[in-house]
Amino acid sequence: MRKKPYQVVYEDNHLLIVNKDPGILVQGDRTGDTTLLTVLKDYVKEKYEKPGEVFLGLVHRLDRPVSGLVVFARTSKALERMNEIFRKRQVQKTYWAVVRQKPPQDADKLVNWLVKDEQKNQVTVYDYEVPGSQKAELSYRLLGRINEHYLLEVNPITGRPHQIRSQLAHMGCPIRGDVKYGYDRAVADKKIYLHARRLYFVHPVKKEPILCKAGLPNDPFWEEFLELDDENYKDKNLDRIYE
Repeated sequence: MRKKPYQVVYEDNHLLIVNKDPGILVQGDRTGDTTLLTVLKDYVKEKYEKPGEVFLGLVHRLDRPVSGLVVFARTSKALERMNEIFRKRQVQKTYWAVVRQKPPQDADKLVNWLVKDEQKNQVTVYDYEVPGSQKAELSYRLLGRINEHYLLEVNPITGRPHQIRSQLAHMGCPIRGDVKYGYDRAVADKKIYLHARRLYFVHPVKKEPILCKAGLPNDPFWEEFLELDDENYKDKNLDRIYE
């Protein structure tokens, strides 16, 4: 039996949150490859024995080579409310990124302007506003060093396409395996070492705090960085939702 490309992290009548493997598309593109959205619709249909078409709304996206948490809504009401939560930045998103170059500061905030070339599916980063650009902000901190690589914890404040990948590369720290943004070689399965590690928000219907954490991909290189995880730091900052 083929391994599922996801693990369910949280599920109720309103939301479905999964930890996606690197390599699977979240939603369809011109390749026509199977998508996570389609696979999860089948999962819901089979589990709950639903007749007809299953509703499953995509709240946000992860790039194909990226792993980690993806949020889906199981009702149109939940989708509308989750979209509003993300639009208002009332969600704390935490990523892990592995880079070979040490960043210039152990912790910093990056502010850039991004212009996306839709044909190339690639972003150009500027230090100033240019026509057609979108402002992109993130903060990061250095968690430590293992195997000649550095682990960064990244909190995107805005949600732009390829934001973390392009901003870290612009800083001189391309993500391991991300040849599109300047890493010198690809790694197995064309994945990159960027992982959507945690999500924190208030449930749109139950109004309860939801904290989800995604286990790392089944990859010995990734797993060595687990010893750098700093749970206490994150717990102290759970009430910090971006305004």
